[in-house]
Amino acid sequence: QVQLVESGGGLVQAGHSLRLSCAASGRTFSSYNMAWFRQAPGKEREFVAAIRWNSNIYYTDSVKGRFTISRDNAKNTVYLQMNNLKPEDTAVYYCAAGIGASLVPPSQYDYWGQGTQVTVSS
Repeated sequence: QVQLVESGGGLVQAGHSLRLSCAASGRTFSSYNMAWFRQAPGKEREFVAAIRWNSNIYYTDSVKGRFTISRDNAKNTVYLQMNNLKPEDTAVYYCAAGIGASLVPPSQYDYWGQGTQVTVSS
């Protein structure tokens, strides 16, 4: 069993930065693929970024060059550094953990955090 707790969300102006953190419980954190998803009002949950257990990294096209995902296995924590934020980045951001072969579909993840709100004003 893995429990995930996100933090770091907030209200920022466009062009500014935020860093999200996701703290995980359990001793097998290093064996999980970790990902960030987001869900805007009235929209489906969408993939943002993922980092595999072996540190391979993937991003959705809309955040490439602006967002950076990283993990610290010693602290059981995954991060999402978000720079040059845009109003269209506004959403609830969720952390997820899984061992699936694919990274993009939410169904590949077994554990989810409660989410943290990110609001970007223009």
